[in-house]
Amino acid sequence: MDTLALLGQGLVHAAQPIYLFYALIGVTLGTAVGVLPGIGPALTVALLLPVTYQLDATGSLIMFAGIYYGGMYGGSTTSILLNTPGESASIITALEGNAMARRGRGGPALATAAIGSFVAGLIATLALAFLAPVIVSFALSFGPAEYFALMVLAFVTVSAAFGDSALRGLTALAIGLTLGLIGIDLQTGQARLAFGVPNLLDGIEVTTLAVALFAIGEAMVVAAGGARAPAMVQAVKGSVWMNRQDWSRSWKPWLRGTAIGFPIGAMPAGGAEIGTFLSYTTEKSLTKHPEEFGKGAIEGVAGPEAANNASAAGTLVPLLTLGLPTSATAAIMLAAFQQFGLQPGPLLFVTSPQLVWGLIASLLIANLMLVVLNLPLIGLWVKLLTIPRHWLYAGILVFATLGCIGANPSSVELGFLLAFGLLGYFMRRFGYPIAPVVVGLILGPMAEQQLRRALAISQGDASVLVGSPLAVALLSLAVLALVVPMILRARGRGKMLAQLAADED
Repeated sequence: MDTLALLGQGLVHAAQPIYLFYALIGVTLGTAVGVLPGIGPALTVALLLPVTYQLDATGSLIMFAGIYYGGMYGGSTTSILLNTPGESASIITALEGNAMARRGRGGPALATAAIGSFVAGLIATLALAFLAPVIVSFALSFGPAEYFALMVLAFVTVSAAFGDSALRGLTALAIGLTLGLIGIDLQTGQARLAFGVPNLLDGIEVTTLAVALFAIGEAMVVAAGGARAPAMVQAVKGSVWMNRQDWSRSWKPWLRGTAIGFPIGAMPAGGAEIGTFLSYTTEKSLTKHPEEFGKGAIEGVAGPEAANNASAAGTLVPLLTLGLPTSATAAIMLAAFQQFGLQPGPLLFVTSPQLVWGLIASLLIANLMLVVLNLPLIGLWVKLLTIPRHWLYAGILVFATLGCIGANPSSVELGFLLAFGLLGYFMRRFGYPIAPVVVGLILGPMAEQQLRRALAISQGDASVLVGSPLAVALLSLAVLALVVPMILRARGRGKMLAQLAADED
C-alpha cells in the first residue's frame, strides 16, 4: 500500500474524538510547559508516563507527540518575552526575538515563530511519512550482528550528543547499562544483581528512572540554587500580527530553516540546536538587512524556529524506524513505547501499522491545533511566566511522587524514586548528561540479546560482528561519532589557548 493511502488511513484513525482530545491535551500541556522557563518537553513526558498506564498505547503516544511539538512552540514565547531560552535550541530565538520585543515588535516576533513552526512542522511531518517506509524496508534486512552494530552506534552518538564531554556521556551511559543488567537473564533464567530484593527481579522500571532523573533531580537542582530575582517579562505591544514586509522577509527563512532542521534532526547525534545555529548563520549571510542582526532581525527568529520544529519531526525518523533516540524527549518516548510492550523499529510498521500511521497523522493534526492555540492565547501563556518557581517545582515533586506510587504502589519503588532523584541531582551538579542513563537502561538489554544471538549463530566466532559491510559501516560511524567531536573540541581548545597567549603578548 502506498504512503498516501497509509497516511489517509492514519488520519481517519487519529481523527476519532478521543484521540483528538488526547492531541489537544498534549499540545496544550506542551505549550504551557514550553513557556515555563527551565521545564522542557522531556520532563513533562517523563511526568506523564505513570499517569498514562491506564490509557491505550495510541492515545498515550499521540499525547506525548503533542507535548513534544507543543514544547517546541512554547519555548519561543519564553525566549522572546523573557530572554530565557528553555533549552539550547531556543538560544538564537532569544537573541533576536527579545531584541525585537524590546523594540516594541514582540507581536510580529511571536507570530513569525508560530507560523514558521507550523510551516516547518507540516513539511517535516510529510517528509517523515514518506521517508519512514524507505528506511523500514532497508532495516528489515538487518540480522543480529547489524542490530548490535546499530545499538553501538546509538550508544556512542547519544553519549557524544549530550553534554560537553564524551567521557562524561560514556560514564552516564555506563550507569544506564549497569542498571539494565539488573533482573532475570532472559536466556538463562538466572537472577542478576538483584541482591535478594524481589522487586528487582523484573529489573529497574524505566518509568521510575525517567521521572526521578528528569523531574525529581531538576526540582532538587532548583531548590539548591536558592532564591533568584524575578526576570523582566517584555510586554507585547501593538498588533500580534505581521505586516507585508514581515511576511516577505519570513517565508524564505521558514523554508530554508525546514530544509536545514529536518535532516539534522534525523541524524544520530544531530540535535536541534545545531540546526538552529546553522539556520541563523545562513540567514545572516543571505539577508539584505545585515545591520539588524543582533538588534532584532525577523529572519533571525523565522529561520531558527522553523529549523527547531523541523528537527522535532526529524527526531522521530530514527526513533520510529530504527528505535534510536537522538534527543532527551525521544529517549522518554522510547520508554513510553516500552511501557506498552512496543519496540520502535522496522517490525513496528508491520505489526502495528495502525498505531504508527495514526501517530504520524496526529502530528499533522497537532500542528494545526498549535497554530490556532498559540497566537489567540498569547496573553494566557504570558501569565504563566509569573508563576513562582517554588510553587511550580513543589507541584512537580508532588505530581511525580503520586504518579509513581499510582503506577507502582510499593515502598521499594518510592525508595528507588528518591535514590534516582539524588543521582539526577548529582549528575546535573557535576555536569553529567541525563539522557544516556535512560537510553542505556532501555537499549542495553536489547544490545545484549542481539550480541548473544549473533555469537550463538556463529558458534562463538566474534568475527561475525564485522562479517557484513553494513555492520562494518555502522561500527565505523560509531568510531567517527566518538573520535571526531573529541578532535574538534581539542582543536577548539588549542585555538582558544593560542588566542589567549596572543592577547597576553
